[in-house]
Amino acid sequence: MLIPVGSSAAQSPGSIQEKIDRKNGLIGGHKAKERVLTSDIASQSKRINGLQTDIDTLSARQRKLQTSLDAKRDELAVVQRKLRTERARLTRLKARLLVVRRTLAQRLLDLYKAGDPDLISVVLDSNGFEDLLTRTEFMTRISKQDAKIMNLVAAAKTDATATEARLDKLEAREAKVAAAIESERDKVSTVRVGLVDRRERIQTARASKQTLLVSSRERRHDLEDDVESLREAQAKVQARLARLSGGPATAGPIKPGQGGLIWPVNGPITSPFCESRSWESCHPGIDIGVPAGTPIRAAASGKVVLIQSEAASGGYGNFTCIQHTSSLSTCYAHQSRFATSMGASVKQGQVIGYVGCTGRCFGDHLHFETRVNGSVVSPMNYL
Repeated sequence: MLIPVGSSAAQSPGSIQEKIDRKNGLIGGHKAKERVLTSDIASQSKRINGLQTDIDTLSARQRKLQTSLDAKRDELAVVQRKLRTERARLTRLKARLLVVRRTLAQRLLDLYKAGDPDLISVVLDSNGFEDLLTRTEFMTRISKQDAKIMNLVAAAKTDATATEARLDKLEAREAKVAAAIESERDKVSTVRVGLVDRRERIQTARASKQTLLVSSRERRHDLEDDVESLREAQAKVQARLARLSGGPATAGPIKPGQGGLIWPVNGPITSPFCESRSWESCHPGIDIGVPAGTPIRAAASGKVVLIQSEAASGGYGNFTCIQHTSSLSTCYAHQSRFATSMGASVKQGQVIGYVGCTGRCFGDHLHFETRVNGSVVSPMNYL
């Protein structure tokens, strides 16, 4: 029988499969690229976190050094105020020393001009006993004043010299400590700036890789959508071919698996287990492409423990689950209609429903799951 030429029938299932395989190859390439980019981004994030820890440590050290430097500068300011006070005192001492020296010089000059009066001269020149006492007291006072002036000159000179030396030493020590702290702070600041620059360069590289990752994911999602559209077209072509062949869809011969189950329908796998797609990260079963109305067989004997209509199950459409052992169960989705009931006991190979495209579906196929203790596992371990 001739097949009408149209948008769906113009391509054979084989040519559509070639396109699917080609796009799946591109999808695989994008996934590999995304894994590398994700690994690079994680590594760069780790390096950034490590650099940030070093930066935080250096920042804390820099703040501590700055606090110490501020304290030393405050201490230096106190010393400088003391210096100004001591210098003012020193200036007054020098001025006083100058006056004392001039007084001493004048006194020595006066003594030189008058001659050094001795005790006999004082006695002979005195007018009576009372005048003698006065002259003696005068000589004693002159002697004491001379000694006082000499002592004052010596003390002022010693004090001035000691003050100058002490102040110079204090100023030099404080300046040296402040300079050392400032130098250490500047070194820390330089290292910190270098780390910040490295962190920013790594952040820029990470942002670039993240942009590439997002672009790759978007392209992969587009390709996955294209594959789903192609599979839908392929399923329609296969269904059309089955209708044009003149007979209803049949279950075909039983195809046993390697793990004790039988294939629920005979057909190609159009979506493998745990395939990543734009709407899910892991496809929880396998999709087997067969025409609508194909009978679905129970993969093993067991009890029907779940039947849900399209309205109740959402994306799974008409959905059936059979419990085979205490841990193993199988589930069948997107059925056009059921051929069993809740709680029924079924035999391996018994028809339990018919293939359709209910729920989230892009073309007639059977979505088949195997679950162990409720968690999905690859059906290929049992088929």
